Amino acid sequence: MTDLNYSLSELNVLPERDAQVAFSNCCTSQAWNDGMVAARPFISLEQCHETALSVWAGLGEQDFLQAFEGHPKIGDVTSLREKYAHTKKLASGEQSSVDEASEEVIQNLSAGNTAYEVKNGFIFIVCATGKSAAEMLELLNQRLPNEREVELKNAAAEQAKITAIRIDKLIPAG
Repeated sequence: MTDLNYSLSELNVLPERDAQVAFSNCCTSQAWNDGMVAARPFISLEQCHETALSVWAGLGEQDFLQAFEGHPKIGDVTSLREKYAHTKKLASGEQSSVDEASEEVIQNLSAGNTAYEVKNGFIFIVCATGKSAAEMLELLNQRLPNEREVELKNAAAEQAKITAIRIDKLIPAG
């Protein structure tokens, strides 16, 4: 996601192509983007969020998969080490129990992500904000036994949370 952000009034009057780019920073489903661009103008951030959920709820599997493809795969050990190379001090504002991820947790996350993708045909999607590597591994292990249909719904629900966070970054309050 880029660091671009807009006031609601600016977003409402962006040319269609620019609005597509702006919304694609929140979710990479083309159908979702089309729905959001067509729904403008928004009268409030809350209405934008409600519309985002409504458009998302009307989409199908291929649209969800397209959105999931917009996430970086967190399956290789190097990217996992980089993602979780934080200290308790740096993370204290988010969660006091967060500590550096152990090598074992990193290796297990890598293996679990790979197993999840092989089983379901898409990467593990979870709203990771404020979660430690150990918590992510626990969630992954809880969801791994699920049937694909259940996981598609779980991943779509997590994608909606991620999209909401990204909308708040796109259209900062104030």
